[in-house]
Amino acid sequence: MQNEWINPFVDQDEKDTDNKLVESILKGNRDALDDLIRRHQHWIFNIAFRMVLNPQDAEDVTQEILIKVITKLSTFKGNSAFRTWLYRIVKNHVLNMKERELEKVVISFEDYGKSLEDTPDLDLPDERSMPVELRVIVEDAKIGCMMGMLLCLDREQRLVYILGEVFEVTSELGAAILEISPDNFRQRLSRSRKHLVSFMNEKCGLINKANPCRCERKTSSFINLGYVDPHDLKFNAHYIHSIKEVSKERSREFCDTLERDYGQLFRDHPFQDSHNHLDRIKEILESKNFQTMLNLN
Repeated sequence: MQNEWINPFVDQDEKDTDNKLVESILKGNRDALDDLIRRHQHWIFNIAFRMVLNPQDAEDVTQEILIKVITKLSTFKGNSAFRTWLYRIVKNHVLNMKERELEKVVISFEDYGKSLEDTPDLDLPDERSMPVELRVIVEDAKIGCMMGMLLCLDREQRLVYILGEVFEVTSELGAAILEISPDNFRQRLSRSRKHLVSFMNEKCGLINKANPCRCERKTSSFINLGYVDPHDLKFNAHYIHSIKEVSKERSREFCDTLERDYGQLFRDHPFQDSHNHLDRIKEILESKNFQTMLNLN
């Protein structure tokens, strides 16, 4: 289990361990391939989830990326950190993949704010009629609403914010993944932060108490609209850590106190446990053509 919760963006042994695993995989070691997938699948899934907002879409995106990584392993020469090579594949995939359903729905901060204003404020349902405590349901509504804000950013802004603010990737590593300069990465991160800060300060009661929007007053409407399902929570279930617990906090680069406080709200979100990727790609890995390609027979 320990392998599953390494942080590939900060852990010091990352390069040696991953490079050794890749070397072993290319010699035909199937167990090493399983270990490599376990080390990175949760991080890939949590990036994908914040890019598309829908858990099933995120599972599909994660599987697509993992298969792409596996099929390209023979091109990794070990001259640089494996994480840079891998997360460039992640970057290219999430920036160029087909548009997902919720990306078509949430298209701008203006439209998103209008939809929240048009969502009626209602009393919470009777807790006795709910399968879980109301506070858990309200938290799911809050997280879903905040993640919807990320969809108001364009894809590159979204990815930069996820890496730089949510997962606290350094500007040097973020720049290497996006194949831009560190200064350019910092500038893009700053713009993404400012967009979110401006929207939340104008609309969100979590930050500005003068704003009328309150998570607990929107929750019943979110349930009625199908955005929140008390029987199948999207965001506040199937996890054992928050993002801030798996991401090692670092000093903020070019980030004022206000932006840091807003970012902390996103880092308090669950770090989702991505299940079954080994099972889902097992069939592909065991196909004769695939094993021949990777020498896994």
